[in-house]
Amino acid sequence: MKTAVVFKWCKDPQDARVSADGTVSWPGVKLSPTDDDPAAMDVARGVSAEEDIVGVTIGDGKPEWAAARGAASTVVVEDAFGGPDGTAAAQAIAAAVKSAGDVDVVAIGDSDWDRGVVSALVGALGWKAYANVTAAQAEGDDVRLTIKTPAGNRIVAAKPPMVVAAQALSQEANVPGMKQTLAARKKPVAKESAAGLGVAAGIGTSAGTRLPEGDAAIIFDGSDPSNAVAQLMDALRGEGVL
Repeated sequence: MKTAVVFKWCKDPQDARVSADGTVSWPGVKLSPTDDDPAAMDVARGVSAEEDIVGVTIGDGKPEWAAARGAASTVVVEDAFGGPDGTAAAQAIAAAVKSAGDVDVVAIGDSDWDRGVVSALVGALGWKAYANVTAAQAEGDDVRLTIKTPAGNRIVAAKPPMVVAAQALSQEANVPGMKQTLAARKKPVAKESAAGLGVAAGIGTSAGTRLPEGDAAIIFDGSDPSNAVAQLMDALRGEGVL
């Protein structure tokens, strides 16, 4: 059973810069592994042997992240950055998965950083999907998934192909050291372009935020609570709320 592990597919929202006019930009910010990327790799190791694990990434991140954690090879779409267009990122990832050939399971972090990409990836592949997965194991032709729910863990046996959105329960336990990282750089990397895979690069900027419309807020002097309450009631009546 072959598994593709998607890693470094979005940017940390804390690194975004919001201008006074509401425009969002990411100056000098590279794609980075999310908190859930190691959990996606754990899913892959539970489902596939090392020689059947392929890492998939986009953009300018270093591709040896997955290789240092057990992936036999990596596919990177170098000019696909996603940015504000999660659909473009998902289409590039899906195309990279298909280029890897005969992939049964796609493991991706169920990240809070950009949930839209995960949903768009499921649509691009047209496969069944499972979210909040904390563990996975191959059992014959099936994959046994442990899914975290508010009522407790739920065990599901499903047949590939499928997308597994993995959720980390803790920080990565065994972070690769320098030896593993150097060895990972010797593993094969297939470098693709968005155009070569027949998808859009999705590079752009976001101007989806803006200053709210309407009058400025009214601030009441709270030094006299009774007077402040009276002013608040008058303002509410004036706005037709009361």
